[in-house]
Amino acid sequence: MHQDTFPMCAADIEDQLKKQFAYLSGGRGDNGCPVITFPEYPEFSEIPETEFQNVLTYLTSVPSLQDAGIGFILVIDRRLDKWTSVKASILRIAASFPGNLQLVIVLRPSGIFHRALADIALRFNKDDFKMKVPIIMLNSAAELQNYIEKTQLTRDLGGTLDYCHKNWLLNRTAIESFALMVKQTAQTLQVFGTELAETELPNDVSTTSALLAVHTEKKDKMKDDLKLALKQGSDILEQIKQPVKETPEYKMNQDQMDNQTTVERLIVQLNETETAFDEFWSKHQLKLEQCLQLRHFELKFREIKAALDSISERATTYRDVGNSCSHVEHILKDLCSFEEKSQEEIQTAQALAREGDHLILSNHYAVDSILPKCNELHHLCGSISSHIQQRREYLYKSLELHRRLEKTMEWCDEGIYLLASQPVDKFQTQDGAESALQEIERFLESGTENIIKDLPIVLAQYEAILTAELQEHVNKVFQKQQSTQEMFEKRKGSLRKLAAKQTRPVQPVAPRPEAFAKSPNSSPVLQRAAELRGSPENVLQRRMNYRRTKSEVDGPVRSCSVMEDEENLAVLRRHVMNELIETERVYVEELLSVLEGYAAEMESPLVMHLLSPMLHNKKDVLFGNMEEIYHFHNRSAFYYTFLTLP
Repeated sequence: MHQDTFPMCAADIEDQLKKQFAYLSGGRGDNGCPVITFPEYPEFSEIPETEFQNVLTYLTSVPSLQDAGIGFILVIDRRLDKWTSVKASILRIAASFPGNLQLVIVLRPSGIFHRALADIALRFNKDDFKMKVPIIMLNSAAELQNYIEKTQLTRDLGGTLDYCHKNWLLNRTAIESFALMVKQTAQTLQVFGTELAETELPNDVSTTSALLAVHTEKKDKMKDDLKLALKQGSDILEQIKQPVKETPEYKMNQDQMDNQTTVERLIVQLNETETAFDEFWSKHQLKLEQCLQLRHFELKFREIKAALDSISERATTYRDVGNSCSHVEHILKDLCSFEEKSQEEIQTAQALAREGDHLILSNHYAVDSILPKCNELHHLCGSISSHIQQRREYLYKSLELHRRLEKTMEWCDEGIYLLASQPVDKFQTQDGAESALQEIERFLESGTENIIKDLPIVLAQYEAILTAELQEHVNKVFQKQQSTQEMFEKRKGSLRKLAAKQTRPVQPVAPRPEAFAKSPNSSPVLQRAAELRGSPENVLQRRMNYRRTKSEVDGPVRSCSVMEDEENLAVLRRHVMNELIETERVYVEELLSVLEGYAAEMESPLVMHLLSPMLHNKKDVLFGNMEEIYHFHNRSAFYYTFLTLP
């Protein structure tokens, strides 16, 4: 078969071909010319012209172009006919034959009269046949072998060529049906391929999934059609080869071999078409799957991006470094809880970023769209983790500073308590003063690590976390430390003076003359009794004189010590009062933070979903009269501050 499509198919003229007034036996001449046989057919002259033309046109279209181009050999068997019928048949064939003619062989009528008449008529009426090829009249089928080999002639013409018109017609119909199926399948695949190539990629997950499902369904239908066509081609090829399988010595004629070649070529063409379609579908499917992956990635990116933005915004709210150790520890606990909750979102984002990196490594077509999103996810995760880590470090630094300040405050309080607890009468002796001085020295040595040695260095060390309030607190603590140290220095100075060896000059005093003139009643005992019996004013005056005399005898050391003790006590009282006022102020601030941070927030609709249902409308139960307590202490703190103003 020389072409994939036919101007006319056997199925279209099957009834006409079944009449077998002409057939293509598959025999070939010496130069490869196809042999068309016109067997005995009594109703030959009654065949409609249309049917006659259709059959001849179809038979001449079956051989290959190469064989048909050489020309056909016509074998017209009219051995049982009359010369008039032979002449009519030749004239009709000559007038209607659509192909090239190489040779016309006529088996003349077997009767002596008709044979002689045929010779005469052919000699004198040769031009009537209008054929440019020789017309050979033969008397018997045996003479055909002089022109066509016996193996190329059918048995009814004395040859050995097996020919079954019914099988030939079935094969031709099947082959042409298969060829038509191959053509239609190829066209369908081409249309489907064009549809796939012109498909625009959707912008959402659902549409992409639906499109992939529809295209996959159509592809499966195409593959089923291809399998069906291949199955049909294999069955036809098996049927063509069946005679050879049954009889190995069987030799197929040229038409059978042409049919086999045609079917094999169609099968190869179908396989090539399927391979090309599979390659195209593989690329299209990969593109759709990558599109679906991209849409899923973009959807997850939008969701996780919103979550990360929320986490990032929440992370920026952790600016407070705390105003005490407990406050800092509370913030740290809250920060750790927030970090733990945010880790799930961060891990999801990191997994999505890894998925995007995998898509990039797999040569995804949308690398330019995926890469910036992956970079943004990596940046956001790193930024959040870095910010939380930085806040944690700041809080640890703040906790370290507050603990250091608390230790300093504790040292100051312990020092003030030590100064206040030292008994004054202990200083009256040199040993007592030395013991008190040593006690102070030991306390100062034990608190070396707890005091602020250099305030600028401390401020520079904690500069990153210092707020105005925290720096003010540091300055107050340092001032308290300085005041405490000043008190210790003054106390140490006084104690050093008292602990020094006291050498007093001995002044001889002569006895007063009047003492001997007195009566026995003037003895010291009696004199003391008289004083007791005297007036209170005299007694007070005498006591003042005694103290003055005593002060003069003790010298300036004693008076200096008393003055310093009084000054130290005044400083101590001032510090105690400041400490009380500061404690009250801190207490008021803590009450206010509780009322604003907890009590007021319980009525906020933004956090209502975070509360347990059991706590709804329970503000008065939880906080009681805390607000009245706050206002009372707030007024008290103001009053105390007013009283301490100079």
